[in-house]
Amino acid sequence: MNPKSQPSTPSYTINCRMTQEAAALERLCQVVRIRGFRIATMAVETAGEYLDIVLTLEGTRPIAMLQSQLEKLHTVAEVALGSGSVARSRSA
Repeated sequence: MNPKSQPSTPSYTINCRMTQEAAALERLCQVVRIRGFRIATMAVETAGEYLDIVLTLEGTRPIAMLQSQLEKLHTVAEVALGSGSVARSRSA
């Protein structure tokens, strides 16, 4: 028996900077899940009053939709797609 090859799911990298606040990471993960993406990897570092987060996501929905929703979180200061260009920056 040959297993059926599954089509490759698109993968995206998002860099996000958030202010440190209780439950901020939980809200970020919830938005990712609700918008139909799966977190493949997540790296978080503390940078002063911020959390710098690198997410590798898998999903078939438009990544711009997720980016837009992440930008609406009040704790999010910046969101950048894999290329490193900041898509949105909010003054803290």
